[in-house]
Amino acid sequence: MSEKLRNIGPKSMAWLRQTGVRSLEDLRAVGALSAFVRVKRAGFKPSLNLLYALEGAILDCHWPEIPDGRRSELIIAADAAHGSGAALDLAGRVGAAIWAEERNVADPAVLRALLGEAG
Repeated sequence: MSEKLRNIGPKSMAWLRQTGVRSLEDLRAVGALSAFVRVKRAGFKPSLNLLYALEGAILDCHWPEIPDGRRSELIIAADAAHGSGAALDLAGRVGAAIWAEERNVADPAVLRALLGEAG
C-alpha cells in the first residue's frame, strides 16, 4: 500500500509506485529529480509539473510556492539528466508568454498553464 503524497494525483502516484516510490520516506530518499527521471525512464511522459510537484511534496508546500531559484535548479538538473528538449520547450513557452502573448508569468495559474502546454 502507498501513502497519499501532497501535490501528487492518482496517475502520477501510480507511475511512482511502478518505479519503487511508495511513500514520502521513499521520495525523500531518492529525491525529486531522481524520482522524476525514474518515471521518464519507465516510459511514462511526465511534464516538468511532476518534477515541481515532487519537490513540493518533499518540502511540504504547494509547488508554486517553491522558490524561483530552486525551480530553475530543477529545470537545469532535469536538462542534464534527461536532455534539453523539455527545458528548452518550457523556456520558449515562457519567453513567448512574456513577449508575444503578454502573459504574467509571475501568476501561478499562468505557470501551471505553461507547464500543462509543455506536456
